Amino acid sequence: MPVSADLDKLLDKEYENTDLKGLLNAPVEAIAGISGGDAEALKKAFNIKTIGDLGHNKYIQAAAAIVRLADASK
Repeated sequence: MPVSADLDKLLDKEYENTDLKGLLNAPVEAIAGISGGDAEALKKAFNIKTIGDLGHNKYIQAAAAIVRLADASK
């Protein structure tokens, strides 16, 4: 079953029409608000180059899980 989502506000204009699988390989700076300098810092600190790398990073996942659990316990 195809998945459809409007991600325009989350992405730089250049990537708005990219499919979800394509976004996994897009550079992290394709996310609106992440600059080239931010991308370089992520690469240097965690070897994160793509949106997929960012989403699969164990530290990012741990932080997201902690936030979800904390929000659920309110």
